[in-house]
Amino acid sequence: MDADALTDARRAEWERLEELSRARLDGAGVDELIVRYRAASADLAELKTSVGDSPQGAYLSTILVRARLRLTGASDSILTQTARFFRLQLPAALYRLRWTTLVIALAFIAVAVGTAAWIASDPALIATLGPPDQLEQYADESFTGYYTENPAAEFMGMVWTNNAWIAMQCVLFGVTGIWPVYMLVQNAMGLGTSGAVMAAHDKADLMVLYILPHGMLEMTCIFVAAAAGLHVFWAWVAPGHRTRGEALAEEGRSLATVALGLVFALFLAGLVEGFVTGWGLPWPVKIGIGAAALAVFLIYMLVVGGRAHRRGETGDLVEYEAGTPRLIAG
Repeated sequence: MDADALTDARRAEWERLEELSRARLDGAGVDELIVRYRAASADLAELKTSVGDSPQGAYLSTILVRARLRLTGASDSILTQTARFFRLQLPAALYRLRWTTLVIALAFIAVAVGTAAWIASDPALIATLGPPDQLEQYADESFTGYYTENPAAEFMGMVWTNNAWIAMQCVLFGVTGIWPVYMLVQNAMGLGTSGAVMAAHDKADLMVLYILPHGMLEMTCIFVAAAAGLHVFWAWVAPGHRTRGEALAEEGRSLATVALGLVFALFLAGLVEGFVTGWGLPWPVKIGIGAAALAVFLIYMLVVGGRAHRRGETGDLVEYEAGTPRLIAG
């Protein structure tokens, strides 16, 4: 093929495509743009096959890029994407998890309280946890000392990264259906065991005071992460009209936003744990700060998230970012 001859023959059509790429289009104009885009793409493929790289091919590629951007739209700026994430995608994804989060929270509390009551009711079970002097030291010193043995900023960073990693594991490994449940049961039983030791030494009230300020938000975040992981698992088990691959991709994208959003929420919980829980403020003030932090999260999840959900948001990426879905009739 002669590239110059093809260019001379198609020049008017290519120029028309370039003109359409810049013009304000009605329905007929869009249809014409699509038809000419397909024709020019075929011309470019023919040029590439026959002569390889060429000035004519580069010229036509430039026109096609501009036409493709007109058809698909340009990617939003990072500021626009960030605003959409925090205003729509993240709260909508959190809102979808509200009932699962509530069920998980109630089950966690039941396991923790049940474990504590079971162990504390039998001195023989308490004795299996360690020598009496070590248990006494734990109740009198170690439990409360944990919150003040390191500088506040260092301690905050340590608990934040640890809890964020736990939350991300719950979401990322949630497809197994086992890992979130294992993490929750393990932590609930561990908390219950600590509660039994503290109760055996008449320090149960102290334990509650030390856990409540940061624990209200921190544990809520873990419950949300577990709920997200289990939703991914359920998408694999019951994909509905979608293939399992499509269901996992859609739910995975939607709920990966939860893992990212929880990093910020757990940062707030870490601030409370590092700078409030173990330090010299009156307990009503400490608990009030923790309750306020939880209230901010719940308002964001339920009020802002409910508003985004009613607008049709699911937490998934917009179509430009995720790719055009496969259409299904019926």
